[in-house]
Amino acid sequence: MNELTMLIGGQDRPAANGATFERHNPLTGAVVSRAPAATPADAIAAVDAAAVAFPVWAALAPGERRKRLLAAADLMDRRTADFIAVGAAETGAMPNWIGFNVMLAANMLREAAAMTTQIDGSVIPSDVPGSLALAVRQPCGVVLGIAPWNAPVILGTRALAMPLACGNTVVLKAAEACPGLHRMIGAALQEAGLGDGVVNVVTNAPEDAAQVVETLIAHPAVRRVNFTGSTHVGRIIAQHAAKHLKPALLELGGKSPVLVLDDADLDAAVDAVSFGAFFNQGQICMSTERVIVHRAIADEFVERLAAKARTLRAGDPSDPSSVLGAMISSQAVQRVCALVQDARDKGARLPVGLHSDGVIMQPAIVDGVTPEMALYRDESFGPVVTVVRFDNDEEAIQLANDSEFGLSAAVFSRDVSRALQVAKRIESGICHINGPTVHDEAQMPFGGVKSSGYGRFGSKASVDAFTELRWITIQSGSRHYPI
Repeated sequence: MNELTMLIGGQDRPAANGATFERHNPLTGAVVSRAPAATPADAIAAVDAAAVAFPVWAALAPGERRKRLLAAADLMDRRTADFIAVGAAETGAMPNWIGFNVMLAANMLREAAAMTTQIDGSVIPSDVPGSLALAVRQPCGVVLGIAPWNAPVILGTRALAMPLACGNTVVLKAAEACPGLHRMIGAALQEAGLGDGVVNVVTNAPEDAAQVVETLIAHPAVRRVNFTGSTHVGRIIAQHAAKHLKPALLELGGKSPVLVLDDADLDAAVDAVSFGAFFNQGQICMSTERVIVHRAIADEFVERLAAKARTLRAGDPSDPSSVLGAMISSQAVQRVCALVQDARDKGARLPVGLHSDGVIMQPAIVDGVTPEMALYRDESFGPVVTVVRFDNDEEAIQLANDSEFGLSAAVFSRDVSRALQVAKRIESGICHINGPTVHDEAQMPFGGVKSSGYGRFGSKASVDAFTELRWITIQSGSRHYPI
C-alpha cells in the first residue's frame, strides 16, 4: 500500500486536519493508496505556493526551463515499471496501457520543452508616427489542472506540461481514483529540479471534491483552468470559472463514430474499430462508440468484427492470458450493462455480449441501435460499440452528427478524396481517415466541439490557452495630441 502525501511548495504535506481517504483495487478490494483528504485550507496553501514560485519560474531563460522539463521526462521514463505497478492496482488497467501512458506523457514533456523557445509574438504596423507596436505573449500566473483517472499519466501530465513551458506554475488536482499515479507525476517534476512550488499536487476525498475545486478556482492567483473529464462535471467547472472570469480549457466526453463507406478495406476497419472500442475497456475519451456502416457491407462487417471481439478476453491485468483488463468500478459495469440491456429490450441485437463478472466486462457489439434507445445517445465509457446502417454518404454524415458530442471520428474508404469530403463535414475536433478514433500525439491540437468541450491541448495550439497576449508600444519622437 502507498502512503501518500501532497506536494505543496516542494514539501510533503498531509491534510491540514490529518484526514485521509483510501483507493481500493477494483478487482481485489485491497487498499492500494492512502492519500491526504485535502481541506480548503490545503487548496489555498497549494495555490499560494505556486504564486510564490511563479516570478522565479517565469523569469527563467527558456533554455533552462527546457533542460528541467527534459530531465523530468527522462526520470518519468526510468520509472515506467513503478507507474505500471501503481496504475494497474489503482485502476485495473492493463500494464501495456499504463506503459503507453508513461511513454506518451514523457513525450509530452519533451514536446513542451521544445516549445519554450517558440512562444513568440509579432510586430504590428501602426498608423501612429514613431510608434512601434508589439504583440507579446507572457505567462499568465498559476494554472489549475484537473485530470481524470482513465488515461492517468497522459492526462495528468498534459494538464501541466505546456503551462510549465509557457512559464506558468501549476496546481494539479489529482483524480480520486488514482492519487498515487498523479502524485508520482509531481514527484518526477520536483526531483528533476523545476523548483519548489512550481508543481503542486493536491489529493482529495471524493466527497470533498466540489468544495476543493471551488476553492481552487476562486483563488485570485489562479489565472487559467484546464479540465479533462465528463461533460457533466465540465459544465460545473465552466460555471465556476465563468463566475470568476477565468478562461477554461475543457476536454470532455465523446461518442466517437467510425464511418465505414462501401469501398472500405474491411479488415483495416475491423482492426481499427476493435482497438478503438475495446482498448482499456472503452474507457478513453476518444473510444469508438458508434460504427456507421454502409448497408451493402454491414452484415459482413459485423460478422468480422464479432469474430475479432471474441478473441479479446478481458480478465485480471496480472493474468498473462488477459488481453483486456478491468473496468474502474462495479458501478461502471452496472451502468454499461443497463444501457446495453435497454437497447436489447427495445429490439437491438447482440452479436457479441453481454457478459460481466464484477469489474470484468467482456466486449459487446450492439447492432440495430435506434434513437429510442439510451445507448444511441449516451456515452457508455465501456467496452461496447453500436452499429447503425446507412445507404449514402449524406445519410452517414447526418448520423455521425446526430450527437451532442464532437471529439474524435474516423472515416474508412479506399477513395481518400471522397473520405476527406466526408470528414470535413463531420462535427468533431478530430477526424482520422483510415485510422482509429483513439490516436494522440504530443504535438497535435487535441480537443472537441459541442458537448465535448472547447480549446485545444498540444504544443502550439495550447500556447494561446496558457499565455496572455499583450499589446505593448514604444513611442520614439514626438506625438501629436488633439488637446
